[in-house]
Amino acid sequence: MNLKELYQEIILDHGKNPRNLRKTENFNKDAKGNNPLCGDNVHVYLKLNENKKVEDISFEGSGCAISMASASIMTDLVRGKEEFEVKEIVEDFLGMIKENPELKSQKLKEDEKTKLMCLSGVKQYPMRVKCATLSWHTLVSAIDNKQEEINTEN
Repeated sequence: MNLKELYQEIILDHGKNPRNLRKTENFNKDAKGNNPLCGDNVHVYLKLNENKKVEDISFEGSGCAISMASASIMTDLVRGKEEFEVKEIVEDFLGMIKENPELKSQKLKEDEKTKLMCLSGVKQYPMRVKCATLSWHTLVSAIDNKQEEINTEN
């Protein structure tokens, strides 16, 4: 199996069987995001402990396969990480989706980088970049306690 096929398989798997598609019990941070062009909606729930470590993370929502796969992969990758690590990973991911050819974060294991890299192909389709990044921007909004809904058209 070549890399492109592996990437497609990961996206299809996470898109059809999203991980962490639920509402976290006793969450203490959350945010909503919307991509009106594609119809993607996401609500990210976070439970950070007193040391700002992600004890639990989940999402609810609906959207295209790219949007759902990205949210699923994101929730898998950031669970158990500290807030500063999450922000570094988000920044690295957003950079990779927009222009960087690869991920630079030292906070990710190789298998985690592979999962994230499967979304790198969306940069060839500018309209799909918003689908892939919606949940990530929404996660940052939740961490930062911003009250306004994330909208990809703003």
